[in-house]
Amino acid sequence: MFPRIQRETIRTDRRARNTLATVATVGLSLAIAMSSPPSANAAPIIDGPTDEPAARAIMVAVDERDDGDNQTSNMQMILIDKRGKQRIRELRSFSKDQGKDKNSMMFFMSPADVRDTGFLTYDYDDPDRDDDQWLYLPALKKTKRIASSDKSGSFMGSDFSYADMTDRPLDRYAYQLLQESEVNGHPVWVIQATPINDDEIDETGYTKSIQFVRKDNHVAIRAKIWVKKGKRNKYMEVQELELIDDIWVPTVMTMTTKKGKQTLHKTILRTSDIKFNQSLDFDSFSVRGLEAGP
Repeated sequence: MFPRIQRETIRTDRRARNTLATVATVGLSLAIAMSSPPSANAAPIIDGPTDEPAARAIMVAVDERDDGDNQTSNMQMILIDKRGKQRIRELRSFSKDQGKDKNSMMFFMSPADVRDTGFLTYDYDDPDRDDDQWLYLPALKKTKRIASSDKSGSFMGSDFSYADMTDRPLDRYAYQLLQESEVNGHPVWVIQATPINDDEIDETGYTKSIQFVRKDNHVAIRAKIWVKKGKRNKYMEVQELELIDDIWVPTVMTMTTKKGKQTLHKTILRTSDIKFNQSLDFDSFSVRGLEAGP
């Protein structure tokens, strides 16, 4: 039976549409190009990691939202530098829940310079346990474990970091509800997330973020992220959202890195052929499976 799909395309301005036409984690799961910063720039910024119960309850709902299991998909990653030059990469991704933890794996299928590169993640629900990540480099026939100190680095030249490839534990952040607003006609909560300690800042490379969470489905569809180094910000935007087998899945999302008003780099992630409840073996989600390839 084919999956039931309801497509919801989030409207963008003419310049954004042209960018997408000329030019993208694990449905991931992931987790983004914005033609402008988030619409709630006027929202007050609250200093200090104080936690508000109402904001935390919303983020718990976001964290507990059904994101499916035994998922397979195809992905396209489009890398765009500040001069508009593009590099396009094709990937195949897999994910499987293990209790409250999630195992995910992706393989680069093209172009030739990254073909067969593999990435494996064990995303743990326990906030006291660091997620495990490995990167397989076929040219060296070597698997590298990603250290916590390296997780703020760019994932394969994209605007996503290794830390972005996992769900950050809620208990490592304090949340404040800044205001209620709208994004493309959808009511949203505007929530600020602040790391409660320097260890989380060092691992992610981020000092805080503002997230726009849709009230009807608890999907974070927009974010502004403050980067610790380089006086930069990242802007995340979900361009397309699809309902597949009653699960909301971002199918086009972008991340843009800016310094002031200057765009330094942009990544577009397009996810397609998304299928849930596939036959996936736990043994495949291992370093041996990573080295064996898709």
